[in-house]
Amino acid sequence: MDINIRKSKLKNHQTVQITGSKSESNRLLLIQALYPQINIDNLSNSDDSKVMQKALRSDEELIDIHHAGTAMRFLTAYFSIQKGRETIITGSQRMKERPIKILVDALITLGADITYLENDGVPPLKIIGKEFTKTKVTLEANVSSQYISALMLIASKLENGLELTLKGKITSVPYINMTLSLLNSIGVETSFIDHIITVQPSVSALKPQTLTVESDWSSASYFYSVIALSEVGTEITIASYKQESLQGDSVLAEIYKSFGVSTSFKEEAITLQKTDKVNTTTIIELDLKNAPDIAQTIAVSAFGLGLECHMIGLHTLKIKETDRLVALKTELEKLGAEVMITDKSLHLKASNTINSEIKIPTYNDHRMAMAFAPLGLKVPITIEDADVVSKSYPQFWEDFKSIGFNI
Repeated sequence: MDINIRKSKLKNHQTVQITGSKSESNRLLLIQALYPQINIDNLSNSDDSKVMQKALRSDEELIDIHHAGTAMRFLTAYFSIQKGRETIITGSQRMKERPIKILVDALITLGADITYLENDGVPPLKIIGKEFTKTKVTLEANVSSQYISALMLIASKLENGLELTLKGKITSVPYINMTLSLLNSIGVETSFIDHIITVQPSVSALKPQTLTVESDWSSASYFYSVIALSEVGTEITIASYKQESLQGDSVLAEIYKSFGVSTSFKEEAITLQKTDKVNTTTIIELDLKNAPDIAQTIAVSAFGLGLECHMIGLHTLKIKETDRLVALKTELEKLGAEVMITDKSLHLKASNTINSEIKIPTYNDHRMAMAFAPLGLKVPITIEDADVVSKSYPQFWEDFKSIGFNI
């Protein structure tokens, strides 16, 4: 399904309820599988979370997680400790190209039985669940924090817990802290000192409890972008959000000050308002190593406002649903931008023209579709394969229509 966006203008003072965080939801779903006493409110309705739920409920040998990278990593760890169960876990063609060797090596060090069924270092995997014999492992920390979280999530079910030593520069620390906080919330004792994470085994019976998922800050980024690209005085309210968030992407509130957007917290909602015009001589300089998922949105916002932008800390974008750095460069240049990339950075030069009627392919990447959609406030634009948004935000297009986008 392609979506044509005619040049649009935002309706003022709208309110949008956004689905629960995919990152929190998938962590809590795995915790719930290990501790069935837990109930979850405001669970994400994303494809990724639905895939995670289905896999955890399945008793089939073959588990297909399609494009869901988080599910692949978390479930690899989970099935490794399901004693006596044999599981084959696979996914889309792109998933069969995405690396998982660092996690698999760590699990094997602890005692897991995992073999590659096609190519070394990538899915599909054959896993025979075992009781782990080791309690200590060292992990390269500069590729994906999901490897680290996958190990932490199963650690409290290991007989002696886990001591995880991180080697090198740690990527996406907020996501590691999110996992630790969620484990702490159910009573699991943890520590994170220097480069060593310790998770204690769960020794007492867990009482029934309900945990509420905060709405997704990554999804909020697209509303920050539309406010940034709107007239001064335009505002929108989105729910449900906490000022003290576990999500690294909550740094949006600070970042978008440079785009003239203010954030006001009230109860469980935030109001975004365009308060100032942006000086086009401003250069946006950011290190997004702790929040790489918002890089696409920020690049498009900067382009739409004619700003120069330099972002570093983007090394994980090359192993996402697509190589997001290459995809961003390709599509922004079609729109008239001048973009330079390395394997971990992107530099966008200031530009005062935006080509109209451009078709943006989405590369099987939900964030490509949603990041480019706000440009419909500036020029007519077409988003190809637009239903890819269901991976994280199924109601995206309906919500954009409700706030004034001519779709």
